[in-house]
Amino acid sequence: MERKIKMIWDFRGSAAQRTAEHHCIHLEEYAQEKEPGPVLTGVEVHGEFHSSAFMVVKESRVADLREILKPHRGQIYTEG
Repeated sequence: MERKIKMIWDFRGSAAQRTAEHHCIHLEEYAQEKEPGPVLTGVEVHGEFHSSAFMVVKESRVADLREILKPHRGQIYTEG
């Protein structure tokens, strides 16, 4: 089974949560148009001034998507 990677975009400031939510919409649109199979996307609020948008993809897709979507960071995704 191929590992999954959580690609993460961080946003900071008073509008961080709204910005992350908006970015997530664009990630969902991209995934529906370009990615085979279902892709998990979402928003995490880390505090009043820090939120992130994320997209979970198969590890084999990371190199290509990193060049196109330019995430700030990534981590191995574990369900649960």
